Amino acid sequence: MSNYALTVFEKNGATLLNELFEASDHDEAKKISKQLLEKSGYTEYTYRCVSPDGQLLLFQR
Repeated sequence: MSNYALTVFEKNGATLLNELFEASDHDEAKKISKQLLEKSGYTEYTYRCVSPDGQLLLFQR
């Protein structure tokens, strides 16, 4: 298991969510990120999910 980071931003750059979570691979991390976004109501905000090595997995502007 590796640690991934999901961050959600306001239009002005303020951070709304900065969530660290564990996943076994990139595909699972994407799935977990989407679930967290839906649960928190942040699907329409700017967000990014990055892997432990800094690879950008999800991004919405």
